[in-house]
Amino acid sequence: MRRHRLPVLGAALMLVLGMLFGMPGAASAAASLPCDIYAAAGTPCVAAHSTVRALYASYNGALYQLTRASDGATHNVGLLAAGGYANAGDHDAFCNGTTCRITRIYDQSPRHSDLSVAPDGGAGSGDRGADASQIAVIAGGHKAYGIWVSPGIGYRYNGVAPGVAVNGQPEGVYMVASGTHVGSDCCFDYGNAESTPYDTGNGHMDAVSIATTCYFQPCNGSGPWVEADMENGMFQGANGSNTANAGNKTTYVTAVLKNNGQTTYAIKGGNSQSGGLSTWWNGSLPTDKAGYRPMHQEGGIILGIGGDNSNRNMGTWFEGAMVAGYPTDAAENAVQANVVAVGYSGQTNVPNGPQGTVIGPGGKCVDVAANDTGSNGTAVQLWDCQSYASDQHWTHYTDGSLRTLGRCLDINGNGTGNATQVELWDCNGVGGQKWVQQADGSLRNPQSGRCLDSPSGATGNGTRLQIYDCNGSAAQKFAANGGGPVAGPAAKCVDVAADDSGVNLAPVQLWDCQSYAVDQHWFRNSNGSLRTLGRCLDINGNGTANGTQVELYDCNGVGGQVWQQQADGSLLNPQSGRCLDSPSGATANGTRLQIYDCNGSAAQKFALT
Repeated sequence: MRRHRLPVLGAALMLVLGMLFGMPGAASAAASLPCDIYAAAGTPCVAAHSTVRALYASYNGALYQLTRASDGATHNVGLLAAGGYANAGDHDAFCNGTTCRITRIYDQSPRHSDLSVAPDGGAGSGDRGADASQIAVIAGGHKAYGIWVSPGIGYRYNGVAPGVAVNGQPEGVYMVASGTHVGSDCCFDYGNAESTPYDTGNGHMDAVSIATTCYFQPCNGSGPWVEADMENGMFQGANGSNTANAGNKTTYVTAVLKNNGQTTYAIKGGNSQSGGLSTWWNGSLPTDKAGYRPMHQEGGIILGIGGDNSNRNMGTWFEGAMVAGYPTDAAENAVQANVVAVGYSGQTNVPNGPQGTVIGPGGKCVDVAANDTGSNGTAVQLWDCQSYASDQHWTHYTDGSLRTLGRCLDINGNGTGNATQVELWDCNGVGGQKWVQQADGSLRNPQSGRCLDSPSGATGNGTRLQIYDCNGSAAQKFAANGGGPVAGPAAKCVDVAADDSGVNLAPVQLWDCQSYAVDQHWFRNSNGSLRTLGRCLDINGNGTANGTQVELYDCNGVGGQVWQQQADGSLLNPQSGRCLDSPSGATANGTRLQIYDCNGSAAQKFALT
């Protein structure tokens, strides 16, 4: 719906002030979202993007497009309600059992300037879409997914986006991003860029950035700082260096930039979870370098990259908008208040969900060479653990595969011989892509009967991994910290009731397998216990009798928390001498599991992955 400007600026200002301070009009304004606020202040949004929520109270369209790895199918994810939050359940259902990428981010404004995966540019080859399920947060009390940017991930509107500032026109931009998942390379930007992915000179960009890039010395502290990327420089204010810019290190940061296109720009930052905005600069455009007075914007739009497709930085992004005109401070304050009201929560600096690191010899992580790019045939190796590295976070699927970057841990040539190296490859279901956690801490490939291995126990960065005869040595200790699913009767999974909350005494049950569910991924501890959500699969009251139900409980080493995989596919509890069991072979969602005399029936088939 097109927004109509209030008849006079004074009315717009009164409305914005009402949003902030509860003056008359605040009741109706309470439902206003960022683009409603900007429009009421006379600076309407000309581009509005988010994977988390609507940015107009009336918006009820798609937020983003998913592309599924297994079959290439696409799907649009919308809202739970008009003006509301993303339908993460729909997202999860579409991507269940496979991986997805976010391949389009829809513009909620009437301009329809959608962002697609960025093409080749002057400083970077063509990008890829973000892993769709890598970073989940809570917004408005609902699960929602952000954009996890690693090197090689980026989005662009190529060309001149309708209504976006060009040739010295005034504009404003804000985004909500992470202040903890940041880097110093170029460029984690959102905003105005060249109409083609090439550097065309000073003043041809006007994008907001958050990074640890100290482009113009000196800087105040170590950042990260909210900066202006106006091409050929990351400006913290003034002519570039601005020691008044103290940076923003909070988990969520509201980053704000505005530019009148001729003489003046301003940079602001704030905690997206509480409080207001700090003004880091409000003054002259650069005067010691040509091209910035006036500006020469070209009206393209970028996300996660630089104007020439410099795509080497990292960050986490949730929402943002660009406006026509120079926004008022009151409007920006009202937008910040609205962002705070969302109630963003959750970590933004570590991939979450069911993925986890695989820790190998020397405390090193199983890593994919080439920094998160992960093409077919890329070497899999040991490397120092890096919390931000996408290619060190692996998800264990019910088919036994371990996946990262949308591909599988694979044995070269589907080989079975000793010393055959492992690599990354498209998931195709072959035997060389199946890995099972063992009680001794190894990862066994059933087809070859051999284990993931570091040659001669080497622990140096770049050590290429292989398979070798299982021998229980330190060279074969690989802890899949994300755990793996336990497939039960009728291909259902062992699940904890209450959707990933996992309190003591939470029932353990059967449920449809959900590759995105943390509580369906169980880590096999060396003492025989199975752990998820920080607690263990436990027999109620440490009981031993037939029909005693199982639950989740604090890991405490008791006999009721020890489980041993048997050759017939059952899980034996040695203390009781009984097996994990689905009563009478029931397979319905919510079937509460128990222990029962081991009998080899289908009701007792629970395969550890």
